[in-house]
Amino acid sequence: MAAALPAALPTRVLVVDDSVVVRRMVGRAIEADPAMELAGVAANGSLALAKLGSVRPDIVVLDLEMPVMDGFETLAAIRRTHPKLPVVVFSHLTARGAQATLDAMALGATAFALKPNTELTTMFDITGAGGDGAGIGVELLPLIRALTAGATGVAPAPVRRSPAHPSPSSAARVDVVAIGVSTGGPKALDVVLQELPASLAAPVLIVQHMPTIFTRLLAERLDSRSALTVVEAEEGMAVRAGSVFVAPGGRHMGVERSDGQARIALSDGPPENGCRPAADVLFRSTVEVFGGRVLGVVLTGMGRDGLRGSEQVRAAGGAVVAQTPASSVVASMPGAVIDAGLADAVIGLDGVAAELLRRVNRGR
Repeated sequence: MAAALPAALPTRVLVVDDSVVVRRMVGRAIEADPAMELAGVAANGSLALAKLGSVRPDIVVLDLEMPVMDGFETLAAIRRTHPKLPVVVFSHLTARGAQATLDAMALGATAFALKPNTELTTMFDITGAGGDGAGIGVELLPLIRALTAGATGVAPAPVRRSPAHPSPSSAARVDVVAIGVSTGGPKALDVVLQELPASLAAPVLIVQHMPTIFTRLLAERLDSRSALTVVEAEEGMAVRAGSVFVAPGGRHMGVERSDGQARIALSDGPPENGCRPAADVLFRSTVEVFGGRVLGVVLTGMGRDGLRGSEQVRAAGGAVVAQTPASSVVASMPGAVIDAGLADAVIGLDGVAAELLRRVNRGR
């Protein structure tokens, strides 16, 4: 008789926040999940660092604004001693909170999740069924599960790495690059865009799963670090080579042709794959305007957004590039495309820009 497989260990979570209400709220949500364990709580970074060695967490949920030692100092200290420990910044949906979150991502935070509304009735809605819909059970817990898959004996979903089948016209001219990305996206986009020249012969359209406010600040940050012009997209903007358009949080982004010019088209249509903006909407729209001259790119992220869009890009004769699961913060999005055999190329993050440039320059 075969021996039974050992039970998976629960994911141990350390919660660091100066608000007792937030610590209690997150702690209750974690304790209600049988796959998780509350390893400890701390009211500031100094206390968290003192506990780190003894509680041995699999992941840290970190507030940024705290007394004694704030989240930025704490994050820097964690990265010195635990460079691979996942750290989720838990932030507010405000301009100040968004800016601080992006700063923390640049310093090495793994991902971020939004705090629910500070009204107590919403704060203790851990299932996310009511209030503003941003409950802990809807956003934070799935993120913790995705970031720790495989770290506690729970194997991530398998990805079939069979060779891709090149689309019939994958050597065709590329007139637009459409990128879908989610968890881990700010760093991935920074790496890719910094390597692309201002003379890039095709426009780049990006769907990054982020809420409003965050996408504008992300575009400004990327613009300051890239030779390309990066903007948060607005209705009617001309889609021209050398420019990068980031879909605004909360709105789908596509393209339409007007007076012979491709232009940005925004919409408030229903979410797809639980997302708005959604990569599938962008990919589908670019195919409608550019046909087989689309290069779809699926980078790190949770979920399967971009899979159906990649199918449509390939069916039209375009090509699809996916980031390698090993170089992704969360491999679900590119993994789904690879598993479906839709990727013409599977590239590590450091090589994505060179691959895009090679394909855009082909035939020019």
